[in-house]
Amino acid sequence: MEQMKSFEKIMKYVFIIASLVSVLSIVVISVFIFKGGVPFIKDYGLIKFLTGTEWLPGNTPASFGLLPMILGSLYVTVGAMIIGVPIGVLTAIYMAKFCPDRLYKVLSPAVQLMAGIPSIVYGFFALNVITPLIRNISGDGLSILTASILLAIMILPTVITLSEASIRAVPKSYYEGSIALGANDEESVFRTVVPAAKNGIMASIILAMGRAIGETMAVLRVAGNQTRIPDSIFDGGRTLTTNIAMEMSYAEGMHRESLIATAVVLFVFILVINSIFMMLKRRDTNC
Repeated sequence: MEQMKSFEKIMKYVFIIASLVSVLSIVVISVFIFKGGVPFIKDYGLIKFLTGTEWLPGNTPASFGLLPMILGSLYVTVGAMIIGVPIGVLTAIYMAKFCPDRLYKVLSPAVQLMAGIPSIVYGFFALNVITPLIRNISGDGLSILTASILLAIMILPTVITLSEASIRAVPKSYYEGSIALGANDEESVFRTVVPAAKNGIMASIILAMGRAIGETMAVLRVAGNQTRIPDSIFDGGRTLTTNIAMEMSYAEGMHRESLIATAVVLFVFILVINSIFMMLKRRDTNC
């Protein structure tokens, strides 16, 4: 008994230390980003930085307009969500409620395997498979649409896994009660079980959106990396993350500060998305 109490006490402190390390890591990262980026934003001008359409760090004077990268990130992310979320949620519903056991034993490991594939492998796949298909339709294939399709594939494991877990967590009495009232299987699932799991499904969508916004290496290979505002989904673009990844290795002085400021904008985007999700979740809970 004493040994058990000692072990529990030790594990208590282990968990506390792990929690503190996590919080401290977030604080350190936040301090580094804001300390390096906010002074540049103040000197250059927030409105000029966010709404400028030219990114020319090598010119004299240099231009650091972030609007093309902001729009590139939004276009790619929205495209990925439009393509990936319906497929992911419907797949999760099928796996949780309609999938035969034999097929489930194949689908479940396959979805988990997708989550473990490195980003660069996805990028190589898109460059050699998706890009030629888009090229046959319009442009050179390195475009917003290509990047959106790629990210849609990459977010599927997040949406499927979390949505399936949320659907399975709904009490069976919800489904059985709906059946008892005369509804068929599909009506019971889509009108009773899925709405009851909406908070978990929404959480999976928010996490998938964060994954899409933060993805770098895969998008770097297929988005076209053009610092201009795309006129169509077949035009190339550049995202906030790829902008940092491409130029940070050789950036100096004001150029380097502008890239850290880009990270500040990206960080704020993620905070806004998470805040909106928390507000929606709180409103649903209060209702």
